[in-house]
Amino acid sequence: MNFKSITFFVVFLSCLLVSKAEKVEVVVEGATSIAQTDEDFICVTLDWWPTNKCDYDQCPWGQAGLFNLDLKNKILEKAVKAFNPLRIRVGGSLQDQVVYNVRNNVENCQPFQKQDKDFLFGFSIGCLDMKRWDELNEFFNQTRAKVTFGLNALIGRKESEIEKTLWVGDWYSHNARDLMSYTISKGYKIDSYELGNELCGSGVSAKIEAKQYAKDMATLKNLVKEMYPNPKTQPKVLGPGGFYDKKWFDTFLDASGHDVIDGVTHHIYNLGPGNNPDVVHRVQDPFFLTQIAQTFKDVSNAIDKFAPWSGAWVSESGGAYNSGGQLVSYTFAFGFWYLDQLGMTSIYNHKVYCRQALTGGNYALLNTTTFIPNPDYYGALLWHKVMGSKVLSVTHKGSPYLRVYSHCAKKEPGISFVFINLSKNTSFEIDLFHDLNLNGGSPSFEFKGHKEREEYHLTPKDGNILSSVVLLNGTPLELSDSLEIPNLKPKLVDGLKPISIAAHSIAFVTIRDFNAPACS
Repeated sequence: MNFKSITFFVVFLSCLLVSKAEKVEVVVEGATSIAQTDEDFICVTLDWWPTNKCDYDQCPWGQAGLFNLDLKNKILEKAVKAFNPLRIRVGGSLQDQVVYNVRNNVENCQPFQKQDKDFLFGFSIGCLDMKRWDELNEFFNQTRAKVTFGLNALIGRKESEIEKTLWVGDWYSHNARDLMSYTISKGYKIDSYELGNELCGSGVSAKIEAKQYAKDMATLKNLVKEMYPNPKTQPKVLGPGGFYDKKWFDTFLDASGHDVIDGVTHHIYNLGPGNNPDVVHRVQDPFFLTQIAQTFKDVSNAIDKFAPWSGAWVSESGGAYNSGGQLVSYTFAFGFWYLDQLGMTSIYNHKVYCRQALTGGNYALLNTTTFIPNPDYYGALLWHKVMGSKVLSVTHKGSPYLRVYSHCAKKEPGISFVFINLSKNTSFEIDLFHDLNLNGGSPSFEFKGHKEREEYHLTPKDGNILSSVVLLNGTPLELSDSLEIPNLKPKLVDGLKPISIAAHSIAFVTIRDFNAPACS
């Protein structure tokens, strides 16, 4: 074999290795749904962190905190409007240090100030004046956002003299009452109130005992009923908004009482600290990603046992804590983790999933300085666009690096999928099978579509998963000259052909002529 032949063989072999495709049979059980999300499943947080919130020699919050955010920014406004509506949670670590200056009785009402000691998270009490509250609500109204407001749960309490970080005493609800009264008088709409942030279990910087928290939730529920007497417009009551701890959650839910809690909220930061060099590997590791499923299952089971009238919410999730993964959270790679989280939580009957954050920190959906969307913004928008609320069971026996989730389509008819390919080198060719085997019914049969499929393939620029530029069907997603969010148009594909999923890519696929009884 001469040199040219050897060279040709090596190049040919390399092409085969790079473009290796694996056939996979994906089975959808379309007879019944296995879970249901809220119609507005996608949620983001606007946080209180000030400019000088720093981690690992980085200060990634800029002017993104609630006291500083430029609410007149056109990109920000259009990015929120695109969801129509986007659920926004107002909250975060410092919410339990916010006082509401409704009566103008707080002297020198100022935002948070950096403190060396005697304050949680190294910041002073922050004061929200009604001028800023008016500005925030004008923004929410303008963008048609659906608002969850996180209330200060530590007000009125004091730290235990016996146990460090334990706060004791009843929640002082008067300041919350003042804020609600003002909010109602202005006609501002609040979808839900959440009490406290990361105060359950062992807490983060502070904690409250489970039975005391349950008592305070009942106080909040009674306050909401009093202030909003019309059941049709009454905001939901959420809590505890922290990390799952079985003993604490079971005690809390058991003691809360019937119909008190509308949404049981918990937080997820399963990727470790933001400076962890393993974050980029973890978001591509199917075995690591699956570990957190047990937490979603445990929360769902606890609700079924103690509060079946309620529903599970992830009310904050940023993957890597302390402002997100420094080199990963704003890149294409982070979408592997994020969209997989959306899929898993929906399977375990979670109603809402709230991403930290809309802007601010490394994990923001919008760049903290420019507000230009990061890759995960488009993943969230596509989920909101094509994935309906009914969740279908979907399985395959192929590579674990192919993650697949299916829902009824957002707009009837049909069903939608999200395919997440964690593999760097393997692409997949998908053949679909429809399993209608319900109580001894018909067996699975291969599905062949006769209508064109709607496909949205997301890939990173130049194949680099650490790029912050994402391509939709091969075209970079960029703002228009007039700063409009790009229109997310599908590629139409012959329904008889297999679905092709490229290596290191994410694809949303809607099939209009897949007639799943669960979706009719």
